[in-house]
Amino acid sequence: MSFLVSALTASLAVVLPLGMVAGQDVTIEDSFRAAGGRPAQQAVTFDTQAVPVGSEVTVTERVGDDTYVELRLHGVQANRTFGAHVHQKPCGAKPNDSGPHYQNATDPEQPSTNPAYAGPHNEVWLDIRTDGHGDGATAAVQAWRFRAGQARSVVIHEHATHTGAGAAGTAGTRLACVNVPFT
Repeated sequence: MSFLVSALTASLAVVLPLGMVAGQDVTIEDSFRAAGGRPAQQAVTFDTQAVPVGSEVTVTERVGDDTYVELRLHGVQANRTFGAHVHQKPCGAKPNDSGPHYQNATDPEQPSTNPAYAGPHNEVWLDIRTDGHGDGATAAVQAWRFRAGQARSVVIHEHATHTGAGAAGTAGTRLACVNVPFT
């Protein structure tokens, strides 16, 4: 596992893993491993056909006045669109361990499918289309910052994210997850 952290500013006070400083950009680079009953790895796959063991993921958060998150995949299923979102909890041995999507304004009704809350304006949506080699990249920018300790992972979903009423924010089965210590 490669765990890279690059410093640009130091202005946000949160509790971070050992060796990290608040207010720094965060980049997580790792290869997906099979999920199991043991403690979760940095990056886990629940569907080894769509997200094979050994395929790679990079997630970057750039610190500033806004929220910038970039997702890169390498070696996953080719020519496919995946939904991807920032989730509240860390990855676990089971797909639902990562909890619901992080929302800037939290929908009082969960799971959230109300477009007033479940939308790209209030969540970090990172839908990604892969090329013929299974590589892809995407990024999202929001005018707000994560609340300390409430955004912990990025989940890769089965298909592109729906936007319609009653299904807003849904993207099918959770295929893979990567732990990210968002600041």
